[in-house]
This record gives sequence, structure tokens and C-alpha cells, in this order.
Amino acid sequence: MTQDVQFSVEANPFAAAEQVCATLGTLTDALFDEHTSRHPAASLSALRTAEHPAAETLFGLPLAPNGPVHTALDRLGTVVTAGTARPGTGARLTERVVAALQARYGGGAVRGAIADRGTTSAALFQLPVTGEFADAKLRPPFAPALAALASGQQTRQPVELPTGAGAEVRLVVPPGFHALTSPGGPPGVSARAVPPLPALPGGTHRTGGTHRTDGTHRTDGTHRTDGADPATVAAADELARHLAEVSEELFSATGPEPRRDFAVISATLADPIRDAGVVYAGVCALELDDHTSDAALVVSLARHPLPITALATELATVRRHAEVWTVLLPAGPAAVLVEGRTVPVPGPLAADGQRRWVVTSAVQAFVPLPDGGTVLCVQLSTARPEDWELYTEAFAELLKSVQFGWDGGPAVVGGVPVQAPAPVQAPAPAPAAPAAPAAPAAEQDAEEKPVHLRGTPVRVPPADFNPFAPVAEAPAAGGGDAAPDAGDGPKGTPVMVPPPDFNPFSMEGIPDAPGDAPSAQPAGAAPVADPFGTTVAAEQKADPFGTTLPTQGPAVPPPPSTPPVIPAQAPPVAVEAAAQDSQERGDAEEPAPGKGTPVMVPPPDFNPFSMEGIPALPTDDPEPAAEAEPEPGSRPFG
Repeated sequence: MTQDVQFSVEANPFAAAEQVCATLGTLTDALFDEHTSRHPAASLSALRTAEHPAAETLFGLPLAPNGPVHTALDRLGTVVTAGTARPGTGARLTERVVAALQARYGGGAVRGAIADRGTTSAALFQLPVTGEFADAKLRPPFAPALAALASGQQTRQPVELPTGAGAEVRLVVPPGFHALTSPGGPPGVSARAVPPLPALPGGTHRTGGTHRTDGTHRTDGTHRTDGADPATVAAADELARHLAEVSEELFSATGPEPRRDFAVISATLADPIRDAGVVYAGVCALELDDHTSDAALVVSLARHPLPITALATELATVRRHAEVWTVLLPAGPAAVLVEGRTVPVPGPLAADGQRRWVVTSAVQAFVPLPDGGTVLCVQLSTARPEDWELYTEAFAELLKSVQFGWDGGPAVVGGVPVQAPAPVQAPAPAPAAPAAPAAPAAEQDAEEKPVHLRGTPVRVPPADFNPFAPVAEAPAAGGGDAAPDAGDGPKGTPVMVPPPDFNPFSMEGIPDAPGDAPSAQPAGAAPVADPFGTTVAAEQKADPFGTTLPTQGPAVPPPPSTPPVIPAQAPPVAVEAAAQDSQERGDAEEPAPGKGTPVMVPPPDFNPFSMEGIPALPTDDPEPAAEAEPEPGSRPFG
């Protein structure tokens, strides 16, 4: 939560929604008291998805394609709908809603505000607030209801939506929560019935049967005549009526002042809630046997294209005080985070006017949508650690109710399609000229695409390479336009000899596409036999072990002008034994000199542990060498 140890607001797309959740916790702690009307604790367990006929087919409910954001269903809860194709118009509602509520309750100073000071805003109450990480010792346990989500279960396929609908999510909130967001959402999200305003002479409009030309807002819910968008005016009126109903339900046993305070302060958060991508924000007030309890619930959508495993790893790395699990919901994989947070209660909202801190227990779930670019974030917090299991059971049932729909198109965030990156394609090979002479190897290397690999550039000699052949003289500078002979350049296949610290399992420096690996042969040329087996064919994949010569590598030194001195090699044991036997028999003939060092290649059925059938080294001696009995200790395998 703190910006020094957590994502910044710019880097963390969920930080704004977390601020909303912390702010709702501040409101419940500061404004709820013993006079608040509360639901019984059993209301949280009323969510029984297996018993309700519409629980498994939330997308089959009679909701218009551009209909309500959330609607209440009997014996189930509140169905919340959110989608990527309905971002809204972004119109500001706070000023209109606050003015409507203050007029509804007859004006007066709200708690923490000065009467007749002017416009009431969230900053006047030092809202919204930002929580901080609590000590790891204050972290709540990963409750059994949350741990049960990690067990294997069958997932649902996303519901197929019509083209242009984007990705959509629906879930069920228990009936114990009171929504502080409008049932129709912000302006432009749902289709509201905006009644037409008949025009009157002089440019005025009829508002409730009277002529109003001052542009003020009527207290009976009629529309203003200041030229605002009718949908925005309708959304503001809808939110004002909804907050008034929630406030009267929560403070039905008290006077009008607590109702006004809660409704107006909640109205000042309308724009921050909209800017945070929150589609549902609610508070819960419960009555238990021996105490009261409250909690806050926030549902939001945010752009975050990381896979769920990478997202869970990032959360566990950044939030070291939290416990992060990867679970499997019926809607798909998700990451669930549990942590303790400390939330400030500003002085203007506190009963005694003094700023203080409250320790809360929070659970947060991140569920990627099927479009691959949007993440559903659901979080719940409470300042009652003794009721942690009660709230986590309801939270787990809420996550099980999540259902997705998708039109199969690209990811759309805020009404703007987000295209996936184009795949990397291999460059097309250049056509070879049929009558042109073969280019030297140096020119081939200059035409190849550079590949940044580690190693020392060398050349593997071909099978017919003669190291003792005389070196061809290099042509003088400026010797004309005559093309050099193809055989004058250095022979061999370019490879890379890895350095001593080379790690063959490292993924650094590997080309992105197979076509990026340079070819060792020109187009149309026959492949050259490679005695070391290190030639990379053009159709092969990129070589992760660095055996391809880059373009800008160091120059290959020319062959030596004089034959190198080859040290004499020690003869094998079998050769020494044969020579000793030949001397003992007095053979006068000497074997003809041969090239290289003779070795024995065992047959496929060779048994190195067998004591019989060891072949002798072939020589020019007319007598078969196998008839001679070798000396003890001359067998290569004992």
C-alpha cells in the first residue's frame, strides 16, 4: 500500500482501487456507531449458488446488453456486471450529486466541514486515504475457505457474446452489502430512460410543472436546465437517489444529520471511484451475538497483461508482508493475496477530531479475463479480525460465482482495442544470381544478419583441407575490378567456440526467430561436409550454444606460411605390443608409412568387458597379427 514498497500508482493499475477500499474502511470506522442499522450475520451466507436457478447462468438473466451495472435478485444477492466495451463518458458527477443531497437534507454543515464554506469535496475530508502495509505479525491467516480454492475443480468456458461486446464479467455479491455505486454505473455505461423536457417560450424548460430560468437543481429530482448532457444529468439524479436510500437504510434509527453526513461524504467519492475503474463499491454492517462488525468490498477492472503465474510472482515479490496463493476458480486461474493493512482515519471524520490509525485484514483476488489484457480485482477488508473466517467464507463464495463472457476479439481497455504484438518473421532469403561466381566467405559474412552471441570466432576446416598447402598471395590494393577467385579466401565453416564461462542453458543472446540464424552456405550452393558436425543448416532452428559466426567478429588469421611443427604422438599400447612381437620374430620388413594415427573403432556388438575376440592392429605384415599372443598388460581394456 505504501508507495515506497509497493507498486507506484502509475506502475500498479490496482493501487487506485485499493485506495477506494481503504477509504470505505475509513468511512465505516468513523461514521458507523451503535445506532447504525445492521443485518444479521446470516445474511452473508445467503449466497447459495447451487440452490438458485439463475446462479449457473448469470448471462441468461434478463439484463439488457447495455443494461444495469448491478441489480438485486431475491434469494441470491446483487448481480454485478462489468465489461471492457462500456467505459462510459467520463463525465464528472460529484458536484451535481452533492448539491442534490444537500438540498434534499436542507443544507447544513456536514461532519468535518464548515458551514457556508462553499463547494464540498473529498479533499475537505482528507479523502481518499492510502493504507500501508501492517507488520507481518498482524497478517491474517490464509483461511480454510480460501485454501479450498486451490483444490482442483472444473472450470467454465466463457459465454460467447456478440461481436463488439468485448469481455464481460458477472458475479454475485451477498445481500449483506450496501452499494455506494449507482445501479446504472457512471454516465454512458447503461441506457437510462431520460424523459424529454418540453421547451417553453423564452428558452426555458418545464421542470415539474413550474418555470425555472435560474439553472438551479430542483429538490424533487427534476433536471437542471444548464445545458448539460441529459444522460449525465440522469446519472447524477440516479446516484443521488440511490445514496439517499442507502443512507436512510443504514441510519433509520437516527435523525437526519447522520444520514446527510454519510450520503454527502459518500457522494464526494463518486469521481475517485469512477477514475479507479471500480464497478462496485459497498460496505457491510452486521450484527453478531456479542458485537457489531463491518467490512468494505470493492470490485474493479484494470489493464494488466501479465499471465497469472507472472502476476502472482510479482505480487509475492513486491508485497513481502503478504501471503499469495495461486488458485483455480470455476472462471479460471486466479491469484489470492492476504495481508494486513493500517488505514488512517482523518481528523475531520473522527468523532474527537483526532487523526488515528486502524489495523485491517484484507483479502484480494486477481482473475484475468479471457481477452488476455484485463484483470478483475475483488478485495475485501475488515477491522474485525475475530470475524475473519466469516468474511472469507463469503468472499470465497463470491469468487466461485464469477462468470466470463467474450466475443473472441482483441483486448479492449477503456473502449480502445489493444492489439497483440505482431509475430517476428524471418527475413526472406535473397535470390542467388545463377551466373555470378561464388563470393568469398568474408563477403558472405558481411551480408549475414548479425547475431549477438558469445564465443571466439574460428573456422572449422573442410574434409579436404590441407594445412601444408602454400598460402595464396593477397592481391595488391587497387588491383582493378577483377573478382578474386573463390578459392583464395579462407576455407572452412564459421563456428563460435564458447568461452570457458559459457552457460549452454542461458537464454541470453538467442535469436527470436529461426530465420535470424545466419546461414553458413550461400544460396544455391551445395552443403560442405563438416568433419566436426557443427555446421548449422539454414532450415535449422537458432543455435543456443553459439556455433554461428557473427558479422562483426574479429578477423580470421590467414594460414601459416610454413608447416607447423606437429609433435610426435605416443603410439597406442596395441601398436607397441605389435612392434615388440615383430622385433622378437625378427621381421626385417618395416610397415609402410601411413597418414594419421591408427585407432580401433569397435563394432556395434563390441563388449569391452569380454576377454576374448580382441582384434589386433592391422599391419602390412603378411602374417595375421591376430595369431600372435600379446604380452600381459597389452589389452586396452585389461
